[in-house]
Amino acid sequence: MRPSEGNSTDSTFDRPISAKRRAADTLGTGLATAASMPDEDNPGSRSDAKRQRTIESTIAGHPKRNMSETVGLVAPSNVDFRRTIGFQPHTGVRKLVIKNLRPSRAADLREHYGKVQVQVLDAVTAILKDQQPGQPLERLYRDVEDICRNNQAEGLYKELRQRTSDYLQSSVLITLQKADNRDDPLQFLELLLDAWKDWNAKAMRIRAIFGFLDRSFLLNSKEYPQLNDMSIQQFRSVILESPAVNGQVYDATNKMVDNDRKHGGQDQARWFKSALFKDIIMMLLITNLYKARFEPKFLEYSRQFFSEFALIDTDLKNMISQCVKLLEKEGSRCDIHNLDSGTKRQLLSDAQDILIKDRSDFLLDVHAVGSLLEARDMESLKSLYGLLKGSDVQDKLKVPWEDYIKKAGAAIVSDQGKGDDMVIRLLELKRSLDLITRDAFSKDEIFKFSMREAYSTFINDRKSATVWGTGNSKVGEVIAKYIDLLLRGGLKAVPRSLASDELDRMDAEKQGLASTGDEDAELDRQLEQGLELFRFIEGKDVFEAFYKKDLARRLLMARSASQDAERNMLTKLKSECGSNFTHNLEQMFKDQELSRDEMISYKQSLSNTSKTTMDLQVSVLSAAAWPTYPDIAINLPAEVARHIEKFDRHYKNKHTGRRLTWKHSLAHSIVKGHFKKGVKELQVSGFQAIVLVLFNDLADDEALSYTALQASTGLVDAELTRTMQSLACGKVRILTKHPKGRDVAKTDTFTVNLAFTDPKFRIKINQIQLKETKAENKETHERVALDRQYETQAAIVRIMKSRKVLPHASLVAEVIEQTKMRGAVEVGEIKKNIEKLIEKDYIERDDGNYTYLA
Repeated sequence: MRPSEGNSTDSTFDRPISAKRRAADTLGTGLATAASMPDEDNPGSRSDAKRQRTIESTIAGHPKRNMSETVGLVAPSNVDFRRTIGFQPHTGVRKLVIKNLRPSRAADLREHYGKVQVQVLDAVTAILKDQQPGQPLERLYRDVEDICRNNQAEGLYKELRQRTSDYLQSSVLITLQKADNRDDPLQFLELLLDAWKDWNAKAMRIRAIFGFLDRSFLLNSKEYPQLNDMSIQQFRSVILESPAVNGQVYDATNKMVDNDRKHGGQDQARWFKSALFKDIIMMLLITNLYKARFEPKFLEYSRQFFSEFALIDTDLKNMISQCVKLLEKEGSRCDIHNLDSGTKRQLLSDAQDILIKDRSDFLLDVHAVGSLLEARDMESLKSLYGLLKGSDVQDKLKVPWEDYIKKAGAAIVSDQGKGDDMVIRLLELKRSLDLITRDAFSKDEIFKFSMREAYSTFINDRKSATVWGTGNSKVGEVIAKYIDLLLRGGLKAVPRSLASDELDRMDAEKQGLASTGDEDAELDRQLEQGLELFRFIEGKDVFEAFYKKDLARRLLMARSASQDAERNMLTKLKSECGSNFTHNLEQMFKDQELSRDEMISYKQSLSNTSKTTMDLQVSVLSAAAWPTYPDIAINLPAEVARHIEKFDRHYKNKHTGRRLTWKHSLAHSIVKGHFKKGVKELQVSGFQAIVLVLFNDLADDEALSYTALQASTGLVDAELTRTMQSLACGKVRILTKHPKGRDVAKTDTFTVNLAFTDPKFRIKINQIQLKETKAENKETHERVALDRQYETQAAIVRIMKSRKVLPHASLVAEVIEQTKMRGAVEVGEIKKNIEKLIEKDYIERDDGNYTYLA
């Protein structure tokens, strides 16, 4: 065999060949096939594959060829050329020697893949240098795939990692080190962010080339991260954790935020760039340095700033405003720039602790908070409550809240110059406090309860509220008079400052109540507000006395604005104080109904008699249920006296054993007056009517003296003077007084005011009946005090009768407990009543104890 024939690679077996030649070619081809698989992209590889197929075809075409004359064995159908075959020569057969056998292609393949890997890594270098790779990216991708399929993926990955790491150290890091500018944090951060963005762009192109490596070898590797994670880790370890960058990036970021906090309102772009800060935060989040490195530094800088901010010298209103703006800005910065929710929560918690909790003494200063409450500064109060609630110390606001209410309420109660407006002012104060609790304190029940406590304190302070030296509370009286004003005047009597607003109407509708836009519902709400004050009173006896007195006047003179409102108020009182409290009040309503039935019966009995010009209406009242009224002597006109006598006989005939006592001071009449400018109906009291009738028989210019009027009417000076003032000195002057003046003297004379005119047809002049005199007021208070004294003595006797023997302290405690519903009794008053009972021999004192005497 010639060497040239052994090196031939293009033989197609067109001519006959010897067995030795065929064996040599077959063996050489088999070794080449075992070295590597054919590469479709390599022409030489395809030629080798083609040769192998040709040889195999030749052998297959002569399956029974006898090769014993050459090698001493029959050729096998399948030959494994990867193993060394030892031929055993047989006797008489020559030894076969194959010269110039082709070597394995493994070395060629290693060389090939080495060149391919160099090309791929050179492309990486070109990308890192912002150059175009020498090969198309698709070809580079296929090269990476071939290398991976040849089990060289790990080596390729390590080379790639080393080359990218070298680039970061030799290029990016050095650039950042040269640009170290700690005085200008924005410039450094912009340079760092540019490097980060540039690195991400390059890493993305590299991943496009090494996609097969990323999705095959690295995806299943537990030792090596995927390419995206590798690029992030490299930037973190080489750049962000380098000594030159590590500290500066966090200091620069926090200085930028700190500058924004201090100079944010002045040329903000100079101090803070929102997009830059947001991108830096995102970079730190991606590189997992946010929690470990940035957040602790950020919170440390923030706490230092908050501590400095808390020392600002300003007033409470301004401090509240600045704290609210600061907290809003801090929270907004966290949201806009994607800071972690845990960071925001901790940041605001630190701010609350430093600005609010640690400075609560300043924020809760009694005088400063009182000024805000006095000014009704709803915005500042709402912000203050929100700040305190954020630190969970809103309960501490209760102290200045109660202090203000007590001082403001006590000032109103003790202001004797405005005693008539006391309830209006107390309700206006309560209305404003209700609005504060609703709109500023989020309807916090703590402040509603503390407000009730404060009201109860100053309303029941006897030192500031006592009248006529009786120890009675003035507040109970004025509350009763205010409710009387509402029940007489309806909504017209409600001050605008107490009227319901839109939120009140919405709340009423939510609770299933009638909207306060309805007149009846609004009147009911105003009555309820009056009852709110009534509930604060410890003793109800003063209120009861004046309410009963005013109710009687409303019923007797038909001055109630609404009977439904009257009944509704009675139901409220019964629910609040029990049936014992309203028993007499309910009886008064029953008496009115019985009186109407009585008058129907009386008029039916007169149906057969002649008609008269006078219509008599009589109210028969139970003496026990109604207030007591003085008996005032008066000379009645003859016709009035006759009608009264008829009704008296009718009543006695119908109700045997009963006696009527006539109270003419409560009578009222409608008198028709003929004036030059027309006829008017005058609604007057009984005393006024009797005086006016006396002028019927006089000439137009004839006068009656004060003395003549007194002789004709029989009225005492006080009543006559009061009556003449109402007719001649008030707004409606039916009579003319001579001489003119506001005071009535015994020397005055009176004539009819013929020139009287008024746009109304019916004119009310009997307002004097509804007004209480000072004497009546004092008498009512004294009667209440006397009743309380009797009730206290009765309670002492009941207690001692059941207990027989009691020490002083126990007796006092039980008396207070039994009498608290009627009125708070001072310990000193109880001692005085105990002494009176000892004098009356109801009890005796024995060695510090009291003993009941049967």
